[in-house]
Amino acid sequence: MADNYLIDSHKLIYHPQRVAQLLAAGDDWSKVQEIYPIYVEISPTGICNHRCTFCAMDYVGYPSNRLDVDILASRLQEMGQLGVKSIMYGGEGEPLLHKNIQQIIQQTVAAGLDCAITTNATPLTDAFLHQSLQHISWLKASINGGTPEGYARIHQCKPGDFQRVLDNLRQAVTLRNQQGWSCVLGAQLLLLPDNFQEVEQLALRCRDEVGLDYLVVKPYSQHLFSITRQFEKVDYREDVVWQLGEKLQKLNTPAFNVIFRSHTMEKYTTGDRYQRCYATPMLWAYVMADGRVFGCSAFLLDQRFLYGNLNQSTFQEIWQGEARHQGWLHVRHHLDISECRRNCRMDEINRYLWRLLDAPVRHVNFI
Repeated sequence: MADNYLIDSHKLIYHPQRVAQLLAAGDDWSKVQEIYPIYVEISPTGICNHRCTFCAMDYVGYPSNRLDVDILASRLQEMGQLGVKSIMYGGEGEPLLHKNIQQIIQQTVAAGLDCAITTNATPLTDAFLHQSLQHISWLKASINGGTPEGYARIHQCKPGDFQRVLDNLRQAVTLRNQQGWSCVLGAQLLLLPDNFQEVEQLALRCRDEVGLDYLVVKPYSQHLFSITRQFEKVDYREDVVWQLGEKLQKLNTPAFNVIFRSHTMEKYTTGDRYQRCYATPMLWAYVMADGRVFGCSAFLLDQRFLYGNLNQSTFQEIWQGEARHQGWLHVRHHLDISECRRNCRMDEINRYLWRLLDAPVRHVNFI
């Protein structure tokens, strides 16, 4: 199936200078200090209006934290100057529940940073669409059912939220098309035994009722710290899964694609894996709603991956500080990859870097 945005792959190949910088750094901390993230995920608030049955962040506890707009504006300007390229607002809460989210988005693009949103789309207001949609590279809605009842069962919300989400997204599509804005609008479903029978229904709704650009169908990945464990044993190797992928492919049109993440599903149960994480703490970062900066979202609250707090220090102070130094030493020399979440956000990037640094193919000069 068409994956025009490389969602089932990675885009590090478009950042050769950062890769060269990483390759040249080796064990030299003075060089590693200067390698800033390409991408930062920021959680504007810890509050969430849903309690999804699969939520990887349930162990954080949905605290009512909110990032300070003025401090964040200063840090965003700094990130842009230091070489950060993009900010994705998502995190442990629902980002649109931050009362100043429109202002935050405007500050982000003013800092020269690409901006994106991952949301459950229930708080997607008319004011937000008119003020912010033109500034966003993409918006992706998490929709994990194809009927009101199935959606409510998984999101643990009111059944009426399902139609509300579809209506909000249809309004976004209409406004985007009318104004000629470039924001890509999509949805994502986590494939579970509980929603398997509703995936085709959701795809049809996204295509015909809403007019979205794509629907991603991705596998579940067990977070090692999560309280929820009910989907831990899910198996994507069954024939019925691949038959679903083939059925969904037939729904594709020039304007709409189902991105069935078959490659990621195959990796979930295979033993083939890299032995070292190179993405952390260099190519990405995660900022919690209380301002804490972590090197990896799979290790939130783990002190080994905590580098500082944006409310107390500049981003440069944090990124070049001793806590990140110690975190880098841990990841480079002591981290056991078996501790890591399978199919983490940086999995494909780590596979790419592993082949460059530790497992190159022979005869590489015969290009």
